[in-house]
Amino acid sequence: MTGWPENLTPDPSRLNAILPHPPADTRIPEGWLSQWQEIWAPLAATLAGIISDSPLPPVIGIHGGQGSGKSTLSLALKDIYKAVFGWNIVVVSIDDLYLSHADRQSLSKDIHPLLATRGVPGTHEVDRGIALFKTLRQLKQGDTCSIPAFDKASDDRLPETQWHHVTGPVDAILFEGWCIGCQPVQDELLYSPVNELEEQEDEDGVWRGWVNQQLAGPYKEWFSAIDFLIMLKVPDMAAVQRWRTQQEVGNKKMAKGSTDRSLDEAAIQRFIQHYERLTRQALTRLPELANLILSINDEHKVADIQTREFRT
Repeated sequence: MTGWPENLTPDPSRLNAILPHPPADTRIPEGWLSQWQEIWAPLAATLAGIISDSPLPPVIGIHGGQGSGKSTLSLALKDIYKAVFGWNIVVVSIDDLYLSHADRQSLSKDIHPLLATRGVPGTHEVDRGIALFKTLRQLKQGDTCSIPAFDKASDDRLPETQWHHVTGPVDAILFEGWCIGCQPVQDELLYSPVNELEEQEDEDGVWRGWVNQQLAGPYKEWFSAIDFLIMLKVPDMAAVQRWRTQQEVGNKKMAKGSTDRSLDEAAIQRFIQHYERLTRQALTRLPELANLILSINDEHKVADIQTREFRT
């Protein structure tokens, strides 16, 4: 079984404080908890050192393909730090900053039809995201901040009455999402389509070129706010397909919107193709940029750990 690398051994006092307190939230799966002592408690202790040493609330990025466990890790860390240290940890999902359904319909008419589908860079409210981090880091005692909420089953932003509310001060921000940390590539790497969707519906490359420009522009500024980046590395695209299909069942069960736009299996296959190019790019390029790479196997467990300029 993979264990925590010896060169990343966290402060023993922090680790000993965390070990007796695995996350209590019932949404944390048993498979995740089975690696509590070997992986997740040492990770939490190591990140706790980074949070304690930061003069401002750090932004910890959590990247991973669909179904990799980003939300699980974020939920667990929030739970652990509250129980052990009394910290106020804010989870910001990039999904909650999707443009509204109506705004994406407008993009699809003005730029390219494929932008009607949420997910790729260019379908988020980046300016709000940048401003949100600044606000969260500056919250004083008793100050409040609202974070948008998005309902995937209705494919739309929820009304403000259902947004997330945060009261300051904040100790750290966990920023999780599938494309977090992704980088633009040279134009020549965009020419050849990677799947049927690009071949048939983006024949001239306008959509993928526009997405690449977003990564080079506003998303570069947004992602530059990340102080530490964790990559949950999925096995391959086949795993993403399987896990995203499982997620859709959960999305439908947790639906809060008034309209059902959930996907059947054929629609999921098409939907995943919107993400494929950047998912493949991330699998090869992001390990060179992320501070910590946790390779996830088909059983949703950590099978390998790599590091880059990891601070303990």
